Formats: sequence, structure tokens, C-alpha cells
Amino acid sequence: MKTKSILISGASIAGPALAFWLNRYGFKTTIIERAPSIRPGGYAVDFRGTAMVALNRMGIIDEIKKHETRTGKVTVVDKNNRKITSMPDGFTSGELEIMRGDLANLLYDATKQDTEYIFDDTITALTETIYGVDVTFARHPERQFDLVIGADGLHSKVRDIAFGDEAKFIKHLGVYIAIFTTPDYLNLGADALYYGTLGKKTGIFGSGKSAEARAGFYFASEPLNYDRRNVTEQKNIIRNRFANEEWQVPCLLQLMDEAPDFYFDSISQIKMDSWSRGRIALIGDAAHCGSPMSGMGTSMAIIGAYVLAGELKEANGDHSIAFTKYEEQMRGFVNNCQQMAEGIEWFIPTTRFRFWMSNLFWKILPHTPWKNMMIEMPLKVANSITLKDY
Repeated sequence: MKTKSILISGASIAGPALAFWLNRYGFKTTIIERAPSIRPGGYAVDFRGTAMVALNRMGIIDEIKKHETRTGKVTVVDKNNRKITSMPDGFTSGELEIMRGDLANLLYDATKQDTEYIFDDTITALTETIYGVDVTFARHPERQFDLVIGADGLHSKVRDIAFGDEAKFIKHLGVYIAIFTTPDYLNLGADALYYGTLGKKTGIFGSGKSAEARAGFYFASEPLNYDRRNVTEQKNIIRNRFANEEWQVPCLLQLMDEAPDFYFDSISQIKMDSWSRGRIALIGDAAHCGSPMSGMGTSMAIIGAYVLAGELKEANGDHSIAFTKYEEQMRGFVNNCQQMAEGIEWFIPTTRFRFWMSNLFWKILPHTPWKNMMIEMPLKVANSITLKDY
């Protein structure tokens, strides 16, 4: 085998999923993660189509189903909590749905016996040689690996070091998002509520199986300059943007400070001509983030992990062959998934006409054939790749 040791940066979904398959194929894996532990919280992620095939082959579907959620009806309300319209149960849930944090923990449990995990550290330099990649860390001693894979998300450090500044690859879609855990004080169960004003939207999503809910804030904006490590600054952005909003917004802003988790970022995509360079490659959001609006990010991570590991196995560890075949198989599927995020202006309208049209669209949608199309289209995209049996 030409490749034995593989360093993976990122312990969310794509990284541990890749390690799962690489371990099975006899590679030696190490995962480095900036956070001190597996990150909790996050929104619900769902699977459909080919992603279900990959999960079946991993043999973890039964474990996922133990933590399964399923979004109930999604209701759009006005400031007085009066119903404007609602979508039927399971409209956004795919074939299988789970909270992101629960999935990350399941993948960690499935890999921790065979994978070396290094938490609370990050890569600072990568130097490729004829023997491998010399890796410098912020806290740990320098080490050499045969390959390095960046599975470290939208703001990938591996991509920044090996491929260049993020600005060359990121496409800002004009919206920011914040998500955090709150008590289910509205007794939503599995249901969800949305309230929107011009350029802004707030949502509360019940978890269905606990007394918790997730709050989501969305607002239209040009790119902002802020510290991605400064949660206080990020919360202040949300607080200032939504200071004068009505409905449940004032209560949620108070609960934000008590939340055990907090996520804030732009809704953006990553578009690259190549996902590999020498002995270094990218996977998941680091390579091709579709944004939360695509609804396919976790599926791309799970499928990409399966394909990349399988191609490394089939090429007997020859990365020059495996990386090329991995990209050939994934490129069309990724393009289809990224196109799913188009039309974000209808979700967060920024003009009064579009705001009126958006409300009208959601009001009539449940009574038209379009609602079936909005379920069938993601499934068609999800099935636009066929997995080889490695």
C-alpha cells in the first residue's frame, strides 16, 4: 500500500465518516480538531436517496434511528402568532433526520477505537516532500503523514494553507445565520414556526424528543467583518440586527445568552476547480460547501467520504489516481446540490414586492402541485450519483 498514515483535519461529519471507511480498509487515521471536544448542538440534518445507501453500507442506520427526529408541520405566522400558512408534516425531513450534534457523536463513537483524535489543536503549516507531508501544529510536535485531508468546513485551515486565501473560493449568498438551543417554551413538540420581516426571518424548531428547541435567526447582509472566534461579538450582531423585531424575537434574544451552544456564519458556497493538490485533498464543506440552503451538505459529506476512501482502497493508496477518480465521481453531484441553494432571495426577501410575493407563494404552496415538486426535486438531486461497491 502506497499510503498508510492519513491526517484528517475536522471532527464534525465528513472527517469521522472518512476515518470510518479508511479504518475499515486498513489505513492509519488521525483526526485533529480545533474544538476541545465533539461540538454539540446544531440544526437537524436529513438524508435521502443515495446518502441512505452510504449509511446502509456503514451499518449505522439503526443507531441513527435511535436518535431520529422528524420535523412536523412548519407554520409561518405573523407578529401576533396568527397562522399565515403551514407545510405538512415531514416536508423538510427527507427519509431520515437527526440533529447534527447527535450524528457527530455517533460517528465519533464508531471511530474512536481505531482513530487517534487530537482535540484543542490546529494545523499551522503543511510542507509536502517526496516522503509525505510534514505537518506543524499549534500545540503538538511536528509530525509527518502520507496524506492530509481537509474536512474542516467552510473556513478550512487546510484549504487556506494549501490552496490559497478563502476569498478566491467563497461565494457569499447574501445572508447570515445564527442557531442555538433553547427550551421548548412554546411546547412545539416536533413542529416549527417561522416569522419574517423585510430582510429578516426568525424560526423556532422543536426537537420532538426532548424539552429542547432550536432558534434560528437569518438576515440579509453584504459580507461582514467580524471575529469568527468571538462569540460575544457575533451575538451582538444578532442582538443589534433584531433589536426592534416583534413576535418571539425579544424572548429568544434573552435566551440566546443562556444557550449551551451558538453557531453564527454567512450562508456561502465554496467553488473550486480542483479539490486536491499533491498529497493534500479536501472533502465536505471545505471542498464544496453548498450552504445550509442546499439542504444537501451532510449528504455530500457522507457520500464524499465513502467515495474518497473507496478510491484510495481501489488505487492501493496511490493518491494521484484516487484523488482524480474521487473528483470525477463527485463533481456532477456537487454541482446539482449547490444549485439547490439558488433562489435564497425568496426565503429572505429584501424588497417589499418580493416580500409580498414570498408570502403569497408560501400561502398558496400547500394547495398546489408545486409542493410535490419541492419534495421530489431534492430526491432527484440526491439520486444523481451512483455509488460503486468497493
